[in-house]
Amino acid sequence: LGMRRAVDLACRARSAQRVITHRAMADSAPSTSQAGPSPAGAMDFFMLLQKLKTTKRTGWVRKGVPGPESIADHMYRMGMMALVAGSIPGSGVDQARAIKMAIVHDVAESIVGDITPHCKVSNEEKAELEASAIRQIQGMLGKDTAAAAEIAELWYEYEAGATPEAALIKDIDKLEMIVQAAEYEGVSAAGGGGPPALQGVFD
Repeated sequence: LGMRRAVDLACRARSAQRVITHRAMADSAPSTSQAGPSPAGAMDFFMLLQKLKTTKRTGWVRKGVPGPESIADHMYRMGMMALVAGSIPGSGVDQARAIKMAIVHDVAESIVGDITPHCKVSNEEKAELEASAIRQIQGMLGKDTAAAAEIAELWYEYEAGATPEAALIKDIDKLEMIVQAAEYEGVSAAGGGGPPALQGVFD
């Protein structure tokens, strides 16, 4: 148990350092423009988000779940969960930041899709693909705009998982998936078809 604790602390320290490094780079970069994204750039981004509404979550597709949720479906309920969790007295999190992080954390999937371990993509390659997607999104919004900077900062913070808000959203990410699996099992059982093989989600 002591060794596992030490490893966990070491991983958290590395994650915290990544957040500090990213924020230091952001602080040393030229200040963001007071102007917002161009109308064309903003519209390109809004149209890109359609992919999140139409792309089904890979895990449910692989499990054969009929009519599975989209990435946007997943993120919306996470946002509401963050609103509720962040409103609890003594939660120790910035509620608004947690909500924003929930709706940003999978935004790179609008470009790269929902990559899971079954896609035979290494963690390193997945991280680079998603980071590249974030850079593309920043380009759409204008790299020097506040919107582009905020989306990137929220995404990197979530990935590092070192802040209270990031830790909360990572937990909510898992909780939402468990709730969704329970709902799919209930619907399947009610229809007389027997529950789909989703036990692995709960393990």
